[in-house]
Amino acid sequence: MSGAFLFYGRDQKMITVSILGASGYAGAELVRLLIGRPDISIVALGAKSSAGQRFDSLYPSMAGRVDHVLQTLEEASKHPVDCTFVALPSGEGQKVVPQLLAHARRVIDLGGDFRLKDTALYEKYYKHTHHAEEVLQEAVYGLPELNKTAIAGARLIANPGCYPTSAILALLPAIHHGIIESKGIAIASMSGISGAGRTSSVDFSFSELNDNIRAYKIGTHQHTPEIESVLQSEMGKSVTVSFVPHLVPLTRGIYTTIHARLMKQMNTAEVLVLYREYYQTAPFVRLREQIPQIANVAYTNYCDLTVNADDRTEQLVITSTLDNLIKGAAGQAIQNMNIMFGLAETTGL
Repeated sequence: MSGAFLFYGRDQKMITVSILGASGYAGAELVRLLIGRPDISIVALGAKSSAGQRFDSLYPSMAGRVDHVLQTLEEASKHPVDCTFVALPSGEGQKVVPQLLAHARRVIDLGGDFRLKDTALYEKYYKHTHHAEEVLQEAVYGLPELNKTAIAGARLIANPGCYPTSAILALLPAIHHGIIESKGIAIASMSGISGAGRTSSVDFSFSELNDNIRAYKIGTHQHTPEIESVLQSEMGKSVTVSFVPHLVPLTRGIYTTIHARLMKQMNTAEVLVLYREYYQTAPFVRLREQIPQIANVAYTNYCDLTVNADDRTEQLVITSTLDNLIKGAAGQAIQNMNIMFGLAETTGL
């Protein structure tokens, strides 16, 4: 795709990209968000089972805008582009990322293969053996509100999970200022069905999820160690969370409510001052006085937060909401790409 030139870094040139896993929901969202940018050239779209099909046959809404035929992952990996987005299921990304780093100037992995530095934790929660330890240690956790400087100089970004983004953004200021206890943080998150990926499983069918809500993977969800490890790194000591995810009959969106015990007596106004100060340079985090709603963040890269200090229970109650396919996946990946190439992080978002 052609377009006007734009400055990034010291060079004036088009940013060339490829997307592996373009047939999935997150991959397709990357295409949708990037295709209208005059500074981006999508060189190749790769897929596994859908290779050989036109992208717009899978996503007819993109007819007239995207004329790519989906290549095999091997074919799409060979293009020497500036940046490759890897939107493959966990366990698959580690198979291609080491080779991609030889061809792509930057790699942004949207799966879970490079989020945990501890391979034992990865293998326990993801049920895969890790075969890419040689590049794992150089991966930067791609939460711009936390690691912007490191992201700017990284070759490999581990894009955060959607649930962890909602939970970590909600907790970071409280953890940073040490106003909550590090143990017993209770996180309840509700996710739209698209968070499960583009699957034909009967568990995610309309008849199973319509007029229904259910928790799953209580105590065993793969995002639990991701949340704990990031918060632990920020706090400098062990952090434990009880994370309970739920599926709700929505297409997209994540809604998270968190309870944490306050270390000292504080009112809501005092907590809000700390949160506003922490996020004053974060364009995609909005502190709201009213309770957030998924409808206000759907199809955007925003995360909306509200806090409430409850004197009666000595609890800090935090609510966050975001679009799992955008701030929880493709939008955050593009935000990271913008930072890596010296662009304003809001570009195209």
